[in-house]
Amino acid sequence: LAGLKEDILDGLIERELLYQESQTAGIQVKQEAVDGQLADIKKRFPSDDQFKSALVQMNLTEGEVRTQIERGLAIRELIDQQITSKITVTDAQTKAYYDGNPQMFSQPEQVKASHILIKVDAGSAEAEKMEARRKIENVQQKVKNGDDFAQLAKEYSEGPSKTRGGDLGYFRRGQMVKPFEDAAFAMQKNEVSDIVETRFGYHLIKVYDKKPAQTLAYADVKERLSERLKQEEVEKQASQYISRLKKEAKIEKYI
Repeated sequence: LAGLKEDILDGLIERELLYQESQTAGIQVKQEAVDGQLADIKKRFPSDDQFKSALVQMNLTEGEVRTQIERGLAIRELIDQQITSKITVTDAQTKAYYDGNPQMFSQPEQVKASHILIKVDAGSAEAEKMEARRKIENVQQKVKNGDDFAQLAKEYSEGPSKTRGGDLGYFRRGQMVKPFEDAAFAMQKNEVSDIVETRFGYHLIKVYDKKPAQTLAYADVKERLSERLKQEEVEKQASQYISRLKKEAKIEKYI
């Protein structure tokens, strides 16, 4: 608990030092910006009354919230002026990172599939297993007769994906139980599996798409990678900047 108090106090001290520095730098926050952020906060609540109730619970006034928003915006502007605006990530830096970390840009084989599940536990009585098997065989026959797979999933599936027509989205190996995974990755696009048994019960699987393993091209990740490297450098330099402010300030703790 003492360590937590110390961390909280350090955070408050850092915020205060940054705000004081923003005022020394002459940074003034536009009230329209404060209004915008306050409006965004209010939107998180179903009504204005509930927003006000939340303020009471936190022992805050709307004026105090505005002050905190204004201070936060001033600090952000300070960091932008003193650090962010001065950092440039070159193409050579992003390319060097891309070439040096190939594992970060490789995508394993993926399958997009839907399923219909009839639940039955592995330890269930034989009669329950037979009943579940009968149900899935009935659905399987409907699939063979040409009924729409997604519609059948909505009607018969007992899994949480039933509301989406059984859609599981894209997944890679290791994300599904092995019998399910083995079946899905062995199938072709638009193919429907035979009945697959897992610890959850009986499944019918339909594969809608397959993506082979690939490495993302540098051109496709360059912009995001540049932003990420810049953000990492901002965080690093901001930490050094705060340390420098702490050394120059007179700080007394009373805890």
